[in-house]
Amino acid sequence: MLVEIACMQENSRPIPGFLKQRNQSAKRTTIILERKEREFIESLIAEGKEPGIKPLISKMLEIYKTLMIYDWRFPGEYYCGISRIAFVNVELLNILTQQIPKTQWLETGCKMGQVMQVSIESTLGVKPTERCNWEKVFERLKAQGFGDFQLKDKFLLLKTPFINDCEIWRGLMQGLLGVELETRNPIPPLVFEVKKHKQPSD
Repeated sequence: MLVEIACMQENSRPIPGFLKQRNQSAKRTTIILERKEREFIESLIAEGKEPGIKPLISKMLEIYKTLMIYDWRFPGEYYCGISRIAFVNVELLNILTQQIPKTQWLETGCKMGQVMQVSIESTLGVKPTERCNWEKVFERLKAQGFGDFQLKDKFLLLKTPFINDCEIWRGLMQGLLGVELETRNPIPPLVFEVKKHKQPSD
């Protein structure tokens, strides 16, 4: 089956960001699909899971870029920058966190955040401790499934966290962003007040 991806007109969907960054105009492309591939895509469209072939391919490319799938050693060994990624059930992570004494949740979270700081800095090429980079950091965390982060004035909001233990999150974000946080809402959506940047240990 031949599938033609039509050129975008002025009244169609905006050109995806990955095309704009390369200063390329959208071009008509022909893709040859095997029968099983065609049937799978048609079933997605028929079930309302995808609106059409063009939006599906655009989404696939955006996911490919955002999650750095080009670095994955598929199957079973996935890397995002220097960090190996594993698809793990949230229930398993919650079992692990429940084995940590509550008195150590903050410290454990801080250590996790410090490791994430190195990983994100090497992956994105930005320092998570600089507030001007927080939006990029939050986008990366959201793409990796950590949750939806928003900064409103001096408050850091965390919607849909993948684990619910507030003190672990407070420590994690303090270690990652290099700030001191004060908990304002300990249940999701979590709310922390950004008090001040921590002084470098050295």
